[in-house]
Amino acid sequence: SQVPSDKTDAILSLPLLELSGRLQEGSLSPRTVLYTYIQKALEVTQQTNCVQCFIPECEEQLQEIEKQREKGLLYGIPVSIKDHIGHEGHLSTCGLVKFLGIPEKEDSVLVKVLKKQGAIPFAKTNVPQSLFNYDCSNLIFGQTLNPLNHQKTPGGSSGGEGALIAGGGSLLGIGSDIGGSIRLPCSFCGLCGLKPTAKRLSLSGISGPVDGIVSVLCALGPMARDVDSLALCMKALLCEEMFRLDPTVPPIPFNEEVYSSSAPLRIGYYDTDGYFPLPPCMQRAVHETREALQAAGHEVIAVISTHRSVKEMWDHQHQIEVYRSEFIAQWKELQLDVMLCPVLGPAFTIGFPGKLLSAISSTMLYNVLNFPAGVVPVSTVTEADEEELKLYRGCCDDLWDRMLKQAVEGAVGLPVAVQCVALPWQEELCLRFMKEVETLSRAKRAV
Repeated sequence: SQVPSDKTDAILSLPLLELSGRLQEGSLSPRTVLYTYIQKALEVTQQTNCVQCFIPECEEQLQEIEKQREKGLLYGIPVSIKDHIGHEGHLSTCGLVKFLGIPEKEDSVLVKVLKKQGAIPFAKTNVPQSLFNYDCSNLIFGQTLNPLNHQKTPGGSSGGEGALIAGGGSLLGIGSDIGGSIRLPCSFCGLCGLKPTAKRLSLSGISGPVDGIVSVLCALGPMARDVDSLALCMKALLCEEMFRLDPTVPPIPFNEEVYSSSAPLRIGYYDTDGYFPLPPCMQRAVHETREALQAAGHEVIAVISTHRSVKEMWDHQHQIEVYRSEFIAQWKELQLDVMLCPVLGPAFTIGFPGKLLSAISSTMLYNVLNFPAGVVPVSTVTEADEEELKLYRGCCDDLWDRMLKQAVEGAVGLPVAVQCVALPWQEELCLRFMKEVETLSRAKRAV
């Protein structure tokens, strides 16, 4: 009621970098921006059930930053956070009833750093029960819907974040990723998202459904509408405050020179892991992106030999470290800078995701290897894709192939994305590659 509708529409249409610039110069106030996004988030969650709770303490943070003389990199930016990222006084349920009635006693390190940089955490978002699912539903808060198509899931486990940002109710969100939990919602909802190397961002104050998961590590990362927003978030978080609060985080600040470079890249690519072929539209996205990258002057090399052992890796988990070493060795032998590959999608019909956990190989591979990996939307599902899907037989025309085919049917107009990967600790290079893919895909769509 405090912000005229014409002004809210103008604010909601601003990209993060432009909004940040206006907040920094004072032509927009943090109060106006915060109320605008709270109002929009309420509207989006009424339609999609994506918000776990709003954070009333955002008013206190608003008053705090209004007093500050120095403005942080995220000054006045409303930020949404995933359910299990600790915020003082609020629940981190992981979608499990057993965590009800146990509010967090203090902010997680990540929330502390966000606040230090002037951001305003204003909402926590929904997750699937236990976090380990490609859907976004639990017995406490219910089912979250994809804002682009309510018959489809927003993905998981950062599905509440995906739905809120895609619906326009948040400009920047923080998710987490073990088996694609940032990348899948971004793929399903048409967003950009980055899974950094594990421990590049602090995990202190982050809850989990069970203890002792060490073979595949969780990573926190940003989700947004464009790659520049991800880069600004990483630049803000990789600061002395995070390194001071959590000494286990390597003190590696954001390398702006790498992100801003325009040097040609040497890119490896593949369109299947050789074990679980993806729907035709996702493979099409890889090939169209490859062609655009080649036309832009980058060197693109087909990579196929590593995938013969993917299935064996899953059958023999103790081979993960051996596989990781072999994969990095081949990467270096080919002198690759980055890798282009598929990501699971398009969005599944609600009800299928829990049955499709075996479909993770193309997405989860880089968690096992602990590589930074990001998702960029490059296209949409066409009528031709839908017709081709009718002839799709997958790898063996077995139960999993048929189930995947049913899950992705009826997706015309929904986003199609690709995955961009770099070697460990090279988040800036991964983001730079994502930015190149984003720029080329936007140019193609504009023609």
